[in-house]
Amino acid sequence: MFVADKALDQGRGGISRLSELTGMSRTTITKAVAELNSRKKLAVVEWGRIREVGGGRKKVEDTDPGLPVQLGKILEETSAGDPMNALRWTNKSTEAMAAELTRQGHPVSDKTVARCLREMGYSMQLNQKTREGPQHRNRDQQFRYINRQVASFRKSGDPVLSVDAKKKELVGPFKNGGRTWRPKGKPHRVNVHDFPSLAEGKAIPYGAYEVGEDRAVVNVGVTHDTAEFAVESIRRWWKLAGCRRKQAAKRILICADGGGSNSSRSRTWKLHLQELADELGMAITVCHYPPGTSKWNKIEHRLFSFISLTWKGQPLINYETVVNLIGATKTKSGLRVKAVLDTNEYETGVKVTKSQMEAVCIRRHKTHPDWNYTVEPRA
Repeated sequence: MFVADKALDQGRGGISRLSELTGMSRTTITKAVAELNSRKKLAVVEWGRIREVGGGRKKVEDTDPGLPVQLGKILEETSAGDPMNALRWTNKSTEAMAAELTRQGHPVSDKTVARCLREMGYSMQLNQKTREGPQHRNRDQQFRYINRQVASFRKSGDPVLSVDAKKKELVGPFKNGGRTWRPKGKPHRVNVHDFPSLAEGKAIPYGAYEVGEDRAVVNVGVTHDTAEFAVESIRRWWKLAGCRRKQAAKRILICADGGGSNSSRSRTWKLHLQELADELGMAITVCHYPPGTSKWNKIEHRLFSFISLTWKGQPLINYETVVNLIGATKTKSGLRVKAVLDTNEYETGVKVTKSQMEAVCIRRHKTHPDWNYTVEPRA
């Protein structure tokens, strides 16, 4: 429109002169001049250009009103799980939907499908973990009991630990999820394949997080996540941190999941807890979380999540890197972590005899005795 306006200012021959100066087609300039002379209502579109109201290329849904309706049906069918739907068992991409719409007589591109989806209120979304599955009938009662135990131990100044083993990690030049700042064009070079045979070994971080203190000790094992390894991790917490801050402690509370190396059914776990209780000369109380509630264990979101943030995008090339990155984990709220490497060999499949279990001085609580018990030190 600017060129057309200048062409009118030039008078006779203005269209030809402006066409030569700008390289624009005479036909285009002539049409623009005609629009200006017609005095039709013009509108300024969002990128600053001027055109006649209603001018320009029409949207495909304006020329094909049935397109949005059919697209909505495709989405409903795939969401409802219609087993006969063409897209039910394929990747529901814009390309696939565009191909299906074209087959049904609505020729359209994948970019147009994406625009229509956004206008219909759709967006790309990840799965969201919200379904916990069936809940144990004693779930809430156990949580209330754990809270009472935690309050009691904290009131008396005795330590409360949240313990668990983090996901095992391959040690070596392997990809680690996430991104980190690096010089442009110089990312960490890692292996294409994550084959265990290419690894230096595996790292098994077992953490002991002090509830209310925001302090933790992580014992990094190199062999197996066993009950003996779990208890050794608690022992190392006491030697590295607990004995300094809790010198007057007379008992310890451990909050743990009901499975894994610290399983509520594990006889080996109880046997090694007895050895630790004898060594420390204090009672060790254990409260297990109900089945299916491991994500409520405080160590998961108070410690392990921050460790994952600390080493995101960092290949765990050796054990020194693993220990140093865990030890560097901290938060603005005051979390501080100590990490140590445990090179001990821990055997799997260890059997505990009946006589060994009878020697364990265990006192089961009245409330859910399988989940709550205290191991007393033997005289």
